[in-house]
Amino acid sequence: MATRILIVDDEKNIRRSLCMVLEGAGHEVVEATTAEAALEILGDTAGAGSAEGEVDLVVLDVRLPGMSGIDALAEIKRRAGSQWLPVIMISGHASLAEAVHSVQLGAADFLEKPLDRERVLITVHNALERHKLHSELSRLRSEVAERYQMIGETKVMRELYAQIEKVAPTKGRVLITGESGTGKELIARAVHRLSDRKNAPFVMLNCAAIPADLIESELFGHERGAFTGANARKKGMFELADGGTLLLDEIGDMSLGAQAKVLRALQSGEISRVGSERTIAVDVRVLAATNKDLEAAVAANEFRDDLYFRLNVVPLRSPPLAERVDDIPALARSFLKHFCREYGGREKEAEPEVFEQLQARAWPGNVRELRNVVERMVILSGARITAADVPRDNLGAVTGAHAPVEVQAAAADGFVVPLAEGERPSLRDFRDRAESEYIRSTLEACLWNISKTAGELGIERTNLHKKMRAFGIKRA
Repeated sequence: MATRILIVDDEKNIRRSLCMVLEGAGHEVVEATTAEAALEILGDTAGAGSAEGEVDLVVLDVRLPGMSGIDALAEIKRRAGSQWLPVIMISGHASLAEAVHSVQLGAADFLEKPLDRERVLITVHNALERHKLHSELSRLRSEVAERYQMIGETKVMRELYAQIEKVAPTKGRVLITGESGTGKELIARAVHRLSDRKNAPFVMLNCAAIPADLIESELFGHERGAFTGANARKKGMFELADGGTLLLDEIGDMSLGAQAKVLRALQSGEISRVGSERTIAVDVRVLAATNKDLEAAVAANEFRDDLYFRLNVVPLRSPPLAERVDDIPALARSFLKHFCREYGGREKEAEPEVFEQLQARAWPGNVRELRNVVERMVILSGARITAADVPRDNLGAVTGAHAPVEVQAAAADGFVVPLAEGERPSLRDFRDRAESEYIRSTLEACLWNISKTAGELGIERTNLHKKMRAFGIKRA
């Protein structure tokens, strides 16, 4: 489709010459003799255009009757907002100061009269290419923002949002805790996005995925020849995140030696590449995330207490899906939309019973498991997702209101949730009773050893203590 270019000049011969050049290159041209007429063509949102079509580029004379071209440029940029509309300024009498000022206001380029055909075509081509790149960048940013959007309106999520909004604009370090699959990375990205570092890099390192002998190189970089296989100089994560945010994910799995060097970097704001004695100053906001109980790790001498206190300035807890069951429909719909688009099909509808069954399931894998289940349903279902498409496997066995009444228990060994004859508890009540009985059963099986029970349940000791207090579970 031909690009649509708006020419704004009060000289008829200039407009006619530009029309011949641009139309000869395959562009569609619209003309205006004043800035006021041009703004009317552009509409309230510059670039949106009139009913005739969208404007892709503006060629604007500096000196016009009425409103000047410089003032029109400022107004176009104000209306365009985040949408970048390229404007090329032209003039036969402009001073250097006017040219500089127009570029400062956001002009893509500046051409002097008399206009040279080849230069006009090159300038227009370059401006349109930059516009295309800018549009693609905006699209990608929107996709990334949508991908990492936090979803949920339950009380526990609203409280988390409030905490993020408070801590994000500060320089405080944040320790994000929570079970695996709850979305700790999303919390870190939200902190970065709401901070004054949002336009700087966000860099993440999964400490559990890097071998202990390579973690220092990944964090701080290395010089050529520092060790076998170091064939070239490499920047580490601290350097790559300079000016921005570094997330140390699964920091509980970091070796004690690497912990000492991270602590030194946090204290001094300087790092040294492996194999180099030269220090490099870095400005990095460090966030950390873990699914482990770091307090217990400190007590067991598996994690440095000084680093723990450095990182744990502001603790944020990522709640498990079991604590935000009412968010499951919204999460599932978001994943449904995403995967339908990713697999190139039209968006599928899901029956209400699908979301009811999803809410009734156990989710040991939390949001990550829900995402995988929705992806499976999108792939294997027909034109419409029905309750029969909800997977039934051992990890996510349906419980509660959707389990057969005669079972009268969650599917697990060693505990039963008794129901009085004819009793129909609410789903939330049944779930709480099942969770309470399962925790009590596991405690008894582990002889009330808290650490062992927490390990069996796959939760932190502190979380287990909270649940025991909430359910009134005490050892007889």
